[in-house]
Amino acid sequence: MGLTLAEKILSHKTGKNVKAGEIIVCEVDWVLMQDGTGPLAVRQLEKLKMVKARTPDHVVLFLDHAAPSPKKELSNDHKTLREFASKTGAIVVDVGQGISHQIMAEKYINPGEVLVGSDSHTCTGGGLSVFATGMGSTDVAIAIATGKTWFRVPESFKITAKGHRFPKGVYAKDLILHLIGKITADGATYKALEFNGNFFNNMNIVDRLTISNMAVEAGAKVGLFPSDKMTKKYLKSHKRADHFKELSADPDAVYEKEVEIDIDALKPVISKPHTVDNTVFIDELEETKIDQVFIGTCTNGRIEDLRTAAVILRKHSIAKGIRCLISPASPSIYKQALLEGLIQTFIDSGCVILPPGCAACVGVHQGILGDGEVCLSTQNRNFKGRMGNPNSSIFISSPATAAYSAIKGKISDVREIL
Repeated sequence: MGLTLAEKILSHKTGKNVKAGEIIVCEVDWVLMQDGTGPLAVRQLEKLKMVKARTPDHVVLFLDHAAPSPKKELSNDHKTLREFASKTGAIVVDVGQGISHQIMAEKYINPGEVLVGSDSHTCTGGGLSVFATGMGSTDVAIAIATGKTWFRVPESFKITAKGHRFPKGVYAKDLILHLIGKITADGATYKALEFNGNFFNNMNIVDRLTISNMAVEAGAKVGLFPSDKMTKKYLKSHKRADHFKELSADPDAVYEKEVEIDIDALKPVISKPHTVDNTVFIDELEETKIDQVFIGTCTNGRIEDLRTAAVILRKHSIAKGIRCLISPASPSIYKQALLEGLIQTFIDSGCVILPPGCAACVGVHQGILGDGEVCLSTQNRNFKGRMGNPNSSIFISSPATAAYSAIKGKISDVREIL
């Protein structure tokens, strides 16, 4: 009986074949912490008198959620992480240097590795065939100190797609929103979503990262893609070609469930407040007035996303009374956007450019909504109060839908101009 991709990666890390349901302890290749939850992990290590990092050059601390810090309490949290790094030798990615999940993909993680992080969207790394998952701060603290963690090996869902290419106006974000709506927010709790077949095999890494990023919104432990020619191309572009390893599930792997998506039937998707699985196709949603648009985050702040938005915004102005915020996910993306003239396009359209970081997504600063206001965002989560005000509403879409809606002043179907 063959192994799923999740079972295969964890088998390699433990040195023996493991199956779904087993409890294992395995080596961890990378650990990340961010400024929202990282200080909790540091305090746990202080209580345990274990202020150390077993492999400090593989522990990365990100100051991305409140960057730059809007108040002294958060500044003190930043100080805590900087001091921890000074004591242990861990790496600090400071204010303005990008979002954890994007930087891990650009600079650090490789196929077949295990990454744990004190952030639920650590599962983004699955786009590079990494067993990447978020954990509680105490578990992350112990992984830092010991270099190991425990898992229950997850059962796997096999996700396949019927079709060859996205229809007009449809993107990877629409696909994952549709999938979450189909299997529900807790329909894959502690499962591994494994994306298989020709459609996903031909998908570029940027789209894979977007899809893996949102696996947790279906409750999944990980969202995994095979490591293949697309992975190799991405690693080569980031000077890590020597870390490429081909990985895929065995042909006779056993899955708990199989889900097929009809690509040809997809349309732009909107996730309505206040749960991510509350999804509809754009033509099922009555036009909704918006106050703010936010394009960015670890889900859709990549250069390809900014290019998509810029094509739509070029030679147009955002609607009167609309705030359109744009935040690149990393400095390298910001620089590329400058070189390509995308930033100029955004400014000419009336957009506000924010520094690389989580920005408006977490509701700490930069874009907090007023009472009764509505935001259309490319982020991954729209829970009540997510953007800093429980008396506001968040809709989620692709960057293309978001950009066009900023021009129209209401949630609108981007296919009208494509």
